[in-house]
Amino acid sequence: MKFCITTPIYYINGEPHIGHAYTSIAADIMARFKRLDGFDVHLSTGTDEHGIKVARTAKKEHMDVEKFSDIVSQKFRDMSNEINMSYDDFVRTTEKRHILSAQAFWKMLKKDDVYKNVYSGWYSAQDEEYIAESDLDENRRAPSGATVEWMEEESYFFRLSAYQDKLLDWYEKNPDFIAPASRRNEIISFVKSGLRDLSISRSQFSWGIPVPVDQENENKNELKHVMYVWIDALTNYITSFGFPQDKAKVSEMMSNCTHIVGKEIIRFHAVYWPAFLMSAGIALPKRIYAHGWWTNDGMKMSKSLGNVVDPKDVIKRYGLDTLRYFLFREVKFGEDGDFSEKALQNRFAYDLANDLGNLIQRVLAFIQKRNGNFVADYNMSDEDRSLFENARSIIEKMRPAMDKQDLHSALNTVWDLVTEANKYVNDMKPWELAKTDVNRLNIVLTTLCEGIRSIAFGLAAFMPDTARKIFDFINVKGDRFSEISENFTDQHFPQPSVLFPKER
Repeated sequence: MKFCITTPIYYINGEPHIGHAYTSIAADIMARFKRLDGFDVHLSTGTDEHGIKVARTAKKEHMDVEKFSDIVSQKFRDMSNEINMSYDDFVRTTEKRHILSAQAFWKMLKKDDVYKNVYSGWYSAQDEEYIAESDLDENRRAPSGATVEWMEEESYFFRLSAYQDKLLDWYEKNPDFIAPASRRNEIISFVKSGLRDLSISRSQFSWGIPVPVDQENENKNELKHVMYVWIDALTNYITSFGFPQDKAKVSEMMSNCTHIVGKEIIRFHAVYWPAFLMSAGIALPKRIYAHGWWTNDGMKMSKSLGNVVDPKDVIKRYGLDTLRYFLFREVKFGEDGDFSEKALQNRFAYDLANDLGNLIQRVLAFIQKRNGNFVADYNMSDEDRSLFENARSIIEKMRPAMDKQDLHSALNTVWDLVTEANKYVNDMKPWELAKTDVNRLNIVLTTLCEGIRSIAFGLAAFMPDTARKIFDFINVKGDRFSEISENFTDQHFPQPSVLFPKER
């Protein structure tokens, strides 16, 4: 079973921030979950390094554009490592393999779909997007708020207008292609309003992938065109799948692929990209999921306000798994969220240190006081069986949410089990059973250890380091959910450490 997932191809005009980390962690959680569930997973990420904005930024920094790209791209790779992202491939759009891929993809577009004309209109360098006059606001800015400039240049165009009905038909036949529902409705409304042909090359600057020219018709005096950044960047996905060497494999991978993107670039992924793929005869992705934005204490993050959250700072203060947990417990994936340090502190203190950490510590420390072992006993009563069966079914309960990218609900399922296990401890009072009924105590400890193991399995994709520590505490080895059905064979546990020290 194959499962492919991608992050956006991050634009290198600025340094990575919490928004980039959020998207990458989301993709990583899904990839880890599927690997644990026995799937053959491919997780790719990378950087988008061409376009006029990058060239201008490099010039402003008094740097060679290639050197600038190398430095900033490396920062995104470093971020991926800092958040413990288990990516299988990191593709830069300046790599030779991608340049060959993008040019091969261009040549596969139907000849009738590509024609040359002159583009005249407004262009947002910040968004790398052409803006219609009707879309400018009262201050003559792009919908994003970016400034625009008048552009007039020779360009290749893609006949996007010819794909309006084909796209609408695809959306209708594949209702889960765009998620969440609000984004799907937005895209359908946009396409129904009418699609204009899309400029797919630039001829006024050279920082980009050269458009491949049909050698038989080459005009030595014609302008040199480079690919429009979105056709260049989007091709990055299939570059990672080995395009153009194995086109059959690429279609197989794409049909099992989920693109995770921010809502601001949903149009490029849900309209332009599928139209390009239809033209090239390559399978469309299984799903495009657009998540929301993060604010900081209710305010939009911006460099000018100095309130951009650096994930490295949060990790340094609270730990990586705390950040990973907070981002997907605090806000439903797909919706906008507010990054408040107070909220993060509360999640750390109450959810992680109190609920999870205290559960692990008091159960396993209690076993340690009994020389680190107990005799497993599965002769359970109805009250024991309730927790035991809920524990054993946790992955089954999580799968539907994970398949819909509902990470928030999946994580809530784990926390329901944490809450139930804590209540069970309070109700069963193992410290009293140790004095009165050792056989009953062994049943309670067996049930609790099964609960703890299942909690660790549920957290393994979200908080991999924490899950690994819990597994080590209870002698669980391996890396597949299937192990959850195995009984304990060694009940001699090492001394547990404190998972979430309250002193920060």
